[in-house]
Amino acid sequence: QVQLVESGGGLVQAGGSLRLSCAASGSIFAINVMGWYRQAPGKQRELVADITSGGSTRYADSVKGRFTISRDNAKKSVHLQMNSLKPEDTAVYYCNAKVLLRPWQLAPYDYWGQGTQVTVSS
Repeated sequence: QVQLVESGGGLVQAGGSLRLSCAASGSIFAINVMGWYRQAPGKQRELVADITSGGSTRYADSVKGRFTISRDNAKKSVHLQMNSLKPEDTAVYYCNAKVLLRPWQLAPYDYWGQGTQVTVSS
């Protein structure tokens, strides 16, 4: 059983900063990609940023230059530093991990955290 535990959400004023963290636990062989998605009320879940085990990153256009994703492979954790937050960043943020449970596994399984609320007031 793989679990992703998130922390760091909250309420912040526009222009402020928050840092989200997520740690994976369980019987894990490897984690290919770790990332953050978000879902605002009435909208579809969207990718915010993700990072491979080798450190390659990608970001949604809306957060480029403001958010930074980082990863600690040894600790199976991923972090999202969010600066210059805007009201439109308000959403539930979900940690995602694409996990290999066995070395012979061909395709990773998707695991999700429980979500953490980020609210940015204007």
